Amino acid sequence: MKILSARAGDVLIGGGNPIVVQTMCNTHTSDVEATVAQCVRLSAAGAQMIRLTVPAPSDVECVKAIKSRLAGLGVTVPIVADIHFSSQTAILVAPHVEKVRINPGNFHRDHAKAREQFARLIEVCREHGTAIRIGINHGSLGEYITNLYGNSPEAMAKAAMEWLGMCIEARFFNVVVSLKSSNTIVMVDAYRKLAEMMEGCGYVFPLHLGVTEAGNGDSGRIKSCVGISSLLSEGIGDTVRVSLTEDPEAEIPVAEYLAARYDRKIVSSMTSVSVSGRRAVARYDSPSYETLLMDVSCDFGKRLLDKDLDEIAIEGTFLDKDGIEVDIAASGVGKYLSDELMQAARRRFYKPEYIACPGCGRTMYDLQAAFEEVKAKTSHLKGTVIAVMGCIVNGPGEMADADWGYVGEGNHKVTIYKGKTPVLRHVLDTEAVEKLVDLISASQSE
Repeated sequence: MKILSARAGDVLIGGGNPIVVQTMCNTHTSDVEATVAQCVRLSAAGAQMIRLTVPAPSDVECVKAIKSRLAGLGVTVPIVADIHFSSQTAILVAPHVEKVRINPGNFHRDHAKAREQFARLIEVCREHGTAIRIGINHGSLGEYITNLYGNSPEAMAKAAMEWLGMCIEARFFNVVVSLKSSNTIVMVDAYRKLAEMMEGCGYVFPLHLGVTEAGNGDSGRIKSCVGISSLLSEGIGDTVRVSLTEDPEAEIPVAEYLAARYDRKIVSSMTSVSVSGRRAVARYDSPSYETLLMDVSCDFGKRLLDKDLDEIAIEGTFLDKDGIEVDIAASGVGKYLSDELMQAARRRFYKPEYIACPGCGRTMYDLQAAFEEVKAKTSHLKGTVIAVMGCIVNGPGEMADADWGYVGEGNHKVTIYKGKTPVLRHVLDTEAVEKLVDLISASQSE
């Protein structure tokens, strides 16, 4: 069995190398100045790889300009071109970046033509030393694979294996794979299946881990830690991105924590744990609330996902921002984190479940503000799954689990979905949240 590594610029991924931390710009790639400035900040904050959206062939010149400007500033962090649907754009940009992220199954509706275009991309990347990330997302699988296996973790893994098979046949191994979902159960199951399939074929490619559309705040961090840590603890995963609906700088500390913990550079602040039946009581002596949140999520996320435990009680202390010791149980923090952890592992829902993408250069409205407004006005809808998506590219597919969806169209317009069906199109973003709440309220009163 061959344990493979990939190279993006000077960064090695997999093959026993340290876990790589990455993030993605949310600027418009056509705004070269803003994108360069954000890349500089992200590199300084610790990003070891930065992804840019490249929506169309016309954006390739912008990518070249960004790369040139960064080189002039001494910023050598590898740049990843994020491509959706357009194989032409992927082929054009590949010579100018260190890595290209694509979903080959969406290159063409005709599967044979999609394979032809992927074969062309492999040769361009081989010529220029460019890595490929095969990025399969739950909800945006091609029709060819869903017709065979449905929209399932197995389908995600099977889809990845087809494209990896082409890479193996072409003797092209500078490849990373991802299988992302906003559902932690689906995400973990898909990666486990893929890891098993790769071992079975004798070639283990590096894996990029992430819980896509995780949301923001504590919930986004906990959900990301639950999914990613469950896999890293099993030795599955080589590079991570924590996708938060916040400024991308905010993603890096969580990803760095995960990398450090599973590269065995830090340990949990848990001081003791006792288990009675399927209930665990854990005590912590944590240096901060943020550390406590991540420690708890990594200590118990996998055990809840795998249904080894049914209940967690969290006790002990942490230091607040002023260095004052806080009692975890007495302050209510223990109950709150337990509830959040149960929801992230999809064991028990105590509030609405939100799916929200982090935003990128395709987003044409104030995604973060809209998401906060949606949460504020729907917080009473326990158990309802609501998606807030930046654009039409991933929106309808990636919110496959949602009861309701709020998806950007561009030009400050939004489409509102009920399930997978658009029920209101071309709504101004200044009015869309109210329209969404009205539709949910009307539906519940029927």
